[in-house]
Amino acid sequence: MESRSNEQHDLNWVSVLEHHAARTPDARFAVTGERALTYAGALDQSLRLAGGLAARGVGFGDVVGLLSYNRVEMLLTVFAANALGAIAMPINWRLAPPEVRYLLEHSGAAALVCDAELIDLGNAATDGLGLERIAIGREPSATSTGWRSFDELAGSAPVQRVAASGDDVHRLMYTSGTTGRPKGVMITHANLAWKNAAHVAELGLNAADVGLACGPLYHVGALDLITTSLISVGATTIIHRQFDPSAVVDEIERSGVTCTWMAPAMLRAVLDEPGIGSRDMSSLRLIIAGGAQLPIPFVERLQTTFPNAWLADAYGLTETVSGDTFLDRASVRSKLGSVGRPCLYLDLQIWDPDGAPVPPGDRGEVVLRGPKVFAGYWRDPDATAAAFAGGWFHTGDVGVVDDDGYLFIVDRLKDLIISGGENIAGSEVERVLEDHPDVLEVAVVGRPHERWGEVPVAHVVARPGTAPTAEELVDHCRPRLAKFKVPADVVFLDALPRNPSGKVLKRELRGD
Repeated sequence: MESRSNEQHDLNWVSVLEHHAARTPDARFAVTGERALTYAGALDQSLRLAGGLAARGVGFGDVVGLLSYNRVEMLLTVFAANALGAIAMPINWRLAPPEVRYLLEHSGAAALVCDAELIDLGNAATDGLGLERIAIGREPSATSTGWRSFDELAGSAPVQRVAASGDDVHRLMYTSGTTGRPKGVMITHANLAWKNAAHVAELGLNAADVGLACGPLYHVGALDLITTSLISVGATTIIHRQFDPSAVVDEIERSGVTCTWMAPAMLRAVLDEPGIGSRDMSSLRLIIAGGAQLPIPFVERLQTTFPNAWLADAYGLTETVSGDTFLDRASVRSKLGSVGRPCLYLDLQIWDPDGAPVPPGDRGEVVLRGPKVFAGYWRDPDATAAAFAGGWFHTGDVGVVDDDGYLFIVDRLKDLIISGGENIAGSEVERVLEDHPDVLEVAVVGRPHERWGEVPVAHVVARPGTAPTAEELVDHCRPRLAKFKVPADVVFLDALPRNPSGKVLKRELRGD
């Protein structure tokens, strides 16, 4: 085995696949529809694909873009890239061509592996770029000029993988860009290994688990809160091409799914499936959620529908391979609104603006430290230095830790509204409005104001069949909030803009 260094232990992500392929070769690695792939088969196909990529010039340290709907080829491409010491880069297929192009150019990608169904997006994003282009699938559109066949490359002779140190970059994931241009998060092989160890310990995952990846695999929610953790213990992942609440219900009942990750909006869609109350959902023991506070009635519906499931509300970021805190099962009700306590190997503190830790109960910025925290931002030393000021990673989130060590997320630092010198956390106003019976969803942001600097504005999605007025909602807030926190205006929307993890994109509401 080729090695870059004799001083650091090999932590290549591919070694996990080798481990399970050697011990349980016939165990199911992934299932998509009627197709099941074993761990031995996944290893063989990954090393063959690596051989094909190597023949096209991909080598150690190169970036391989991955633009695809959910399919097993995504996971195989990540392993194949890592087998060469290359870096996998999943890309959000919801992006516009100029946005995809920016990621490819900024990362310096050497190759793009693209789902045939997204070939038009791939063509538009790569026009004039000198990178290798590989199309997954045999659909006619995959034969577009300049694209090589994924299946052809996967039929190459297998390579012997290289070693990778813990500091080598395993994956590059660009942030959702809540402010400015997206930044490339460098996730190392060690980051992934420590994350997996922490999540296995926290969640009790084992080889008998059957996971469901129904969220997008280009996002850490579906990829890291479920899939990579399950692979680390030799379990099975069922992959849904795209989220379909009806298909999720069918899959849980048919396949005995034991664990999954879903954003709150996805959970709501599943709970609203007709007849779900009569379906057998008893196999599900773990639902990882996160991205929005869950009200008590919603939690009660979840517990009734999934009687054996632990709703593990979680907090995490792309920069930490997600899953930094989890709300334990015993505290789902007693600590409702909390995202739990830090996972294994992770230090968490709340800092004031001067970089000093604050006591329990005081607000401040959430900062993190530990081996699962990313290495830095790709080709952006200034952003990296700012993110790690004081030696800890600054999340940009405002939080409070109570006397028992439970974290409550209050708001984003950049989402704080400063009105007449007073700080307003949008979430405070949102929680009051969410108590109104006609409000389904709400997001509050600041609007520039000549006198006060900013004033809060509520963006509201009304419940179906209702028609609340702005005056009614403002009147609802007046007795419940300080005067300066009461919305100066209410804007009604059909839906709130969200990123793949379910987090509301307040920058779009502000017009940033």
